[in-house]
Amino acid sequence: MPRAGFVPPDLARLAYDDSPLPIPHDQVTTQPSLVARMVEALSLTPSDRVLEIGTGFGWQTALLARLANEVWSVERWDDLARTARANLESHSIENATVLVGDGSCGLPGHAPYDAILVAAAFPQVPAPLAEQLGEGGRLVQPIGPGGLDEVVLFERRGGSLAPSRVITGAHFVRLYGEHGYER
Repeated sequence: MPRAGFVPPDLARLAYDDSPLPIPHDQVTTQPSLVARMVEALSLTPSDRVLEIGTGFGWQTALLARLANEVWSVERWDDLARTARANLESHSIENATVLVGDGSCGLPGHAPYDAILVAAAFPQVPAPLAEQLGEGGRLVQPIGPGGLDEVVLFERRGGSLAPSRVITGAHFVRLYGEHGYER
């Protein structure tokens, strides 16, 4: 999936550097190596239903859509969601839906999900996201204050969510919303 098609046009020459790239609203596109580690940790199968929190320009969404059956992605900024939709359409990604909303609330109307990927940091998994993950599901989220975080894989077993392993340290933007940081 060509990252150059999912970054601001004036930064396309940097698309294949392994670094985050700025997008509007003080957000960034996550660097490719970190996206790869987070997506890999989800152990997706072709039948999986995925919830993504933080669409950005849609590159990670496109990768998830190539590996899973269905992707629902929540972006808090309308202009970023419009850009992501256009980027996904231009790359013929038809099994991903981008909605504008409060990612900390998830999308209960489409739950349960087999996997959830959160691309913003908060000190714990928001309760609605834990509740929307199906039994045996996997959730990857940066845990921390935003800026100095641990990306953690969680698994839902026996009706409860528990950390499975730390994937890596990272620097993420904060998760804002009803079940995240207040703006």
